[in-house]
Amino acid sequence: MFVKIVMLIIFFAIMIGVGLATRKHASSVNGFVLGGRNVGPWLTAFAYGTSYFSAVVFVGYAGQFGWKYGLASTWIGIGNAILGSLLAWVVLGRRTRIMTKHLHAATMPDFFGKRFGSNGLRIAASAIVFVFLIPYTASLYNGLSRLFGMSFHIPYAVCVILMATLTGVYVILGGYMATAINDFIQGIIMIGGIIAVVAAVLNGQGGFMEAVKNLSVLESDVPVTLGQQGAFASFFGPDPANLLGVIVLTSLGTWGLPQMVHKFYTIKDEKAVKTGTIISTLFAVVISGGCYFLGGFARLFDSPAIYGADGNIIYDAIIPEMLSSLSDVLIGIVVILVLSASMSTLSSLVLTSSSTLTLDFIKGNVAKNLSEKKQLLTMRILIVFFIAVSVVLALDPPTFIAQLMGISWGALAGAFLAPFLYGLFWKGTTRAGVWASFIAGVGITVANMFLHFIESSINAGALAMVAGLIIVPVVSLLTPKMEKKQVEEIFTCYDEEVHVKRKIALPEKEEA
Repeated sequence: MFVKIVMLIIFFAIMIGVGLATRKHASSVNGFVLGGRNVGPWLTAFAYGTSYFSAVVFVGYAGQFGWKYGLASTWIGIGNAILGSLLAWVVLGRRTRIMTKHLHAATMPDFFGKRFGSNGLRIAASAIVFVFLIPYTASLYNGLSRLFGMSFHIPYAVCVILMATLTGVYVILGGYMATAINDFIQGIIMIGGIIAVVAAVLNGQGGFMEAVKNLSVLESDVPVTLGQQGAFASFFGPDPANLLGVIVLTSLGTWGLPQMVHKFYTIKDEKAVKTGTIISTLFAVVISGGCYFLGGFARLFDSPAIYGADGNIIYDAIIPEMLSSLSDVLIGIVVILVLSASMSTLSSLVLTSSSTLTLDFIKGNVAKNLSEKKQLLTMRILIVFFIAVSVVLALDPPTFIAQLMGISWGALAGAFLAPFLYGLFWKGTTRAGVWASFIAGVGITVANMFLHFIESSINAGALAMVAGLIIVPVVSLLTPKMEKKQVEEIFTCYDEEVHVKRKIALPEKEEA
C-alpha cells in the first residue's frame, strides 16, 4: 500500500508541476487554446494518442469486445492505428493546420462558421459539442471505481473528485501546453504499463502459446458460429460483421471528433506533421493493440466476480478481474496507467468544451464585446463547470445519461466527420450539405437510442458516419452553391508556394 500511495503522490505532483511551469503559455486565448500553434511533433502525437485512448478503452471496451470477439478484437487496435491515427494524420493533418490558420479558426464550430460563412452553423456545432461531450466526459470515470477499490479500498467518490480536481488545476493553470506536456508524460506511462501488464497476465496463464491453446478449446456462444470451438482464437473471431462496425466507429470516428481534430490545429511545422504521423501510429499500435489483445483472453478469466446479481456479465469487471492476481507494484502501475488514460482524455474534453462554448457561443452572441482577458476567465470558469457536471453525472448517472454515453462518439462523428472532411477538400460543399449532416448524424444515433432499429449503438454510430459521407455531396450538388469568390479566397491557402530542400521535393524543371 505504501508503494502504491507514493507512486500516486509522485504522479500527481508532476502533473501539477507541469501546470505551474506552463502558466506563461496560457496568457492569451491563442496560447491557452492552441499553444500558440507552436507544438512540436512528439507533444502533438502523444496529445492525439492519449486523447484517443482513455480508461473506457482499457477497462470497458477491451473487456467487452475481448469477451465478444476473442483474439480477433486485436483488429480493433490495428484499425485504430491505421485508420484512426495513420490515415487521419495523412489525410487531415496538414490541410487542417493550413486552412484553420488561414481562417483564424480555433475550434471545430469556429471552422464551420468561417468556412461556410454561417454563424448558425457555428452555434449549432457548439451545441452538439456541448450536449454530447458532457456524457462522454462522465464516462471516463467508469473504469476507475473497481480498480481503485481493488487497489486502495477507498470510496469511488473520493477517486473521482481527486482525479477531476487535479486535472482541472493543471488545465486551468497552463491551458493546452500543460495538457500536451502532461499527455506526453502520461503517454510514456501508458506504454510502459500496457507492456508490463500484458506480459504479466500471459505469464500467469502459462505463457502466450498456452493461453491461446486454452482459448481455442472454448465453445462460442455467438449464434453465427453454431457453437463450434476455436472461434475465440480465430483470425476474424465469432462475429466478424459486428466486429467491423466496432472498428469503423472507434477508428474512423476520430476524424470527426472535435477534441481529436483540434490537435492538428496546433501543429508547428512540416516536420511535426511527418514525425507526428509516425509517432502517433506507433503509439496506437502499442496502446490500443495492447489493450484489445489483452482483452482477447477475457474468457480465460470467467468467474462469479464478473457477473451481476441478475446473472448478466459486467463488462467493466472483466479487466480488473484479470489484474487482481498481479503484484502490488504492477497493480500500482495499472492504476497510474488508467489514471493517465483518463486524465489525458478528460483534460482534452474539458478544454474543447470550454473553448467551444466561450469562443463560438458566448463571444459575439451572448456577450458582444468580450475582451481577451474576459475570454480567458470565462474558459477557466467553464472548465470548472464542465468538470463539476461530469463528476456529478459520474457519481450518480441517470439512465438516459448512461445511454447517451454510448452514442456520444456516434453523434459527434456522424454530425461532423463528413462536412469537415469535404470542407477541407471540396469547394462544392454547401451550407445545406453541412446542415443535412448535422441533422442526420445526431438524428440517426439519438433515434436509435429510443427506437432500437439497430441493435448495437456502435453500429448505429458507424452508420451515421457512413451516411454523412453520402449525404453531404448529394445535398451539396442539389442546393445553391456558396459565392465562388468567397470559396476561392478560402482555398488560396493551399496554393501558396513554399521553398523546401531537394531531399523533400524534386524541382519541376532541372537542367540536363
